[in-house]
Amino acid sequence: MDDYLKEALEIVKAQASVRTMTEEEITSMVQKLSTGIKSISEGCSVKVEEPYAMDPKKAIREKSILCCICGKSFKVLTKKHLSSHNLTPEEYREKCGYKKKLPLVCKSLQRERRKKMIEMQLWTKRGKNKL
Repeated sequence: MDDYLKEALEIVKAQASVRTMTEEEITSMVQKLSTGIKSISEGCSVKVEEPYAMDPKKAIREKSILCCICGKSFKVLTKKHLSSHNLTPEEYREKCGYKKKLPLVCKSLQRERRKKMIEMQLWTKRGKNKL
C-alpha cells in the first residue's frame, strides 16, 4: 500500500470517528484524498471533480439533512451555516439542483410543521379578521 493511500485512510478514519459516514462516502473520500495527496506531493495542481461532499438526492433524510458542501448533519440547514460556504439558501438550492421553494429541513420536521399549520388553520383566521 502506498503512502498516499495510508495518509488518506488516516484522515478518513479521523473523520468517521467524528460523524457517521456511509460506506460510499468513506470509499469516495479515500479515493479523492489519496489522489489529492499524491498530486500535491508531485507538485501538480489538484482538480476537484465533484463539488459536493454529499449527493443532493440523498442529503434530505428522515431525521437529518446533510449539507452537500461539507457533509455535516443538521435538522435544519440554516442561513448562518450556508453563509460559512458563502452561499444564500437560494444559491444553495440552485447549486444542488433543488426546487426554489424546497424547505431545507429533515423530512420528520417538515411533516411536523405541515401538521401544525393544518391544525392552526391560519388561512381561515386571516379571512375572518378582514370582515
